[in-house]
Amino acid sequence: MNSLIRIPYVAAGAISRLATAVAPARDTKFLRALSGRRGLLERYNKWASAHRDTTRPLLWMHAPSVGEGLQALPVVERFRQRHENAQVIFTYFSPSAERFAQTVGADFTDYLPFDTAADSERALDMIRPTAIVFSKLDVWPVLVERASARGVRTALLSATVPESSQRRSGVALMALRDAYAALDVVGAIAPADAQRLLEMGVRGDRMTVTGDTRYDQVWAKANRRSVERDALAKRFKDPRLTLVAGSTWPGDEERLLSAWMQTRKLVPASRLIIAPHELTPVKLDAIEKWAADNSLSLSRTSEPEARATEVLLVDQYGLLADLYSIATAAYVGGGFHSAGLHSLLEPAAFGAPVLIGPMHTDNRDAALLISGGGAMRCSGPGDISARLQAWFRNPAVLARASASARRVVEAGIGAADRSLELLDSLFPAL
Repeated sequence: MNSLIRIPYVAAGAISRLATAVAPARDTKFLRALSGRRGLLERYNKWASAHRDTTRPLLWMHAPSVGEGLQALPVVERFRQRHENAQVIFTYFSPSAERFAQTVGADFTDYLPFDTAADSERALDMIRPTAIVFSKLDVWPVLVERASARGVRTALLSATVPESSQRRSGVALMALRDAYAALDVVGAIAPADAQRLLEMGVRGDRMTVTGDTRYDQVWAKANRRSVERDALAKRFKDPRLTLVAGSTWPGDEERLLSAWMQTRKLVPASRLIIAPHELTPVKLDAIEKWAADNSLSLSRTSEPEARATEVLLVDQYGLLADLYSIATAAYVGGGFHSAGLHSLLEPAAFGAPVLIGPMHTDNRDAALLISGGGAMRCSGPGDISARLQAWFRNPAVLARASASARRVVEAGIGAADRSLELLDSLFPAL
């Protein structure tokens, strides 16, 4: 790490570590991220003392949050199938990934320690990994530095760097360049990502373009039978044309709900399933009031007797991905503010063509789906309503858009197998 950055970086890590001791265990993301790390290294040690078999190789896979975890999942699954003797631990940074981590099938899952020298050394002493693999982009420079000094191999898979990423310059690049240069293997999503990573310090002889493993993950999920999905379909599937609006923000809802009323005037046999990004009482009550003001029947998914009403309000986390399976079309939120779009691949894999807002400059999935005919960019309520009517009132147009959406996702599969080959190169004994 650049010597000018090391002192403030180390200080920030130390302060964060101290904060874990006093952070109240309240239900906010920031405080959960701190309080969840209390006793973290003791949990590492407890698992390692009881279960770490040093005669077996160990893969340490790190994915900061759920999105990166979904990219890591198909690689971990293939690695476990091919190498039954190996051990796997899975770490994350965000508390939103706690539940997801339990589904990965790793031998041990928990938070990643803060990136300090002391914590990295202790974790490496206990876990004794053969290789540490990061998913998507986040690379922790002190952990990479200490791991490399011990001969632990390091890698970055499904690597992507948006053109607008702040990691490409300034203080962030000063902190990260040496870590990128130390990586033994990097699998980039696309040639443009590979070029940007080379500019950030990754060595050319360690770079490969492998594709995006999320395509494998969502394709497999859409084509695999699911008890939970079947149960949701039994409760909420309906012959009416159905728009599933996922991960919506207020900027989306302001435009979408207005557009929906325009659409229903011409397509009355239609219904809306909406899953706000934040399931706070204020957000949920606002949508419920909108439905009442417009004389639309509404149910919440948490209600025991919830049914296929004119509006179905998703007030539970973890249902959206499966609800896309009953969508005629989808609206994916995030395109009307600067935070960025949410996942377009989940609805597309089920054959639901997607509507999005205009702010998607760095979103590769959006570009591929729009160019392939499986998604449409909308600038406002009139645009949203016109696109929906074009699909809902013309079965042939809808069928072409649906097939196009699935075709784009199917064309992207194969990245998990290519990533696995890179991963295997880190385990010569296997």
